[in-house]
Amino acid sequence: MGEGGQGVNDSRRQSSEAAQALPEARVSRRRRAPSIVWLVPLLAAVVAGYLVFERIQEFGPKITIRFQDGSGIRTGQTPIKYRGVPIGEVTAVALSPDQRHVLVHARLDRSAAPIAREGSAFWIVRPEVEFGAITGLNTVISGPEIQVLPGSGAAKSEFVGMDRAPVAYEGKGRRIVLRAARPESLRRNSPVYYRGVEVGVVHDVALGNDAAVTEIHVLVRERYANLVRADSVFWNVSGARVSAGLFKGVDIRVESLRALLAGGIAFATPQRASAPARDGAVFPLHANPRTEWLHWAPRIALPAKDDPAGTGSGFALTPQGKT
Repeated sequence: MGEGGQGVNDSRRQSSEAAQALPEARVSRRRRAPSIVWLVPLLAAVVAGYLVFERIQEFGPKITIRFQDGSGIRTGQTPIKYRGVPIGEVTAVALSPDQRHVLVHARLDRSAAPIAREGSAFWIVRPEVEFGAITGLNTVISGPEIQVLPGSGAAKSEFVGMDRAPVAYEGKGRRIVLRAARPESLRRNSPVYYRGVEVGVVHDVALGNDAAVTEIHVLVRERYANLVRADSVFWNVSGARVSAGLFKGVDIRVESLRALLAGGIAFATPQRASAPARDGAVFPLHANPRTEWLHWAPRIALPAKDDPAGTGSGFALTPQGKT
């Protein structure tokens, strides 16, 4: 081998030895931490899941209410209320299979589950304007709402809605029925008076079962229930009573402005009152009072205003000017 080839080999050997003498570079691979960008949607998903779980926990039973008319009832907007507090919401509205009724599907809150029982009464509250009374005024803007009066029977999921609030919703008291040939201007919510004080209300006016007379259903409030006795007398005070005489001129009397507009009933109890009337007792309704009725003023104990059930001490209703 010539000197030229030997030189090349020596040069290669030196390059190889030099390369081996150089330190080897080591590449370290670090694990990159997850980007915070991915934490945001993950956190949002956790929060959404928690809210859904909490919402599901609030759900109570599903119920179906059958009404004659579903005007104004809207899915997701019409609430179910008890004592003015929302306890559920309408989830769907549909016609019954025979298309004669409206089926309102709703879900109650979990806390209101005991309301889904036999005997519970449901009715729709809409704004109504009548002479002397305005009802459902708060629904003018918000729309109709469904109210309920809880029952006490077994659990139930299907109900038949009522056209109006039941008598029990008006409060406790003595319920009586008055019969007359014609109701004149008496109507629902007409006042009932005892010695000029409003003590009750007309709940309903309808024909009797034989259609021969009109039946006026009255509720005398609990505090005044003891005023109604088996021998009490009732008369119509709707409108004005006019009497005229040669020397006394014309005498016009009205029980109250409300009675003048919306009709009204007054009653009196004899000086020697008999036993309290039973609930559901029936009385005739006279067109006008006799003179002596207006002077009856028996002493009858009434419960205090803060003790309507009469469990505490009461006081006697004493006519003005008498002791």
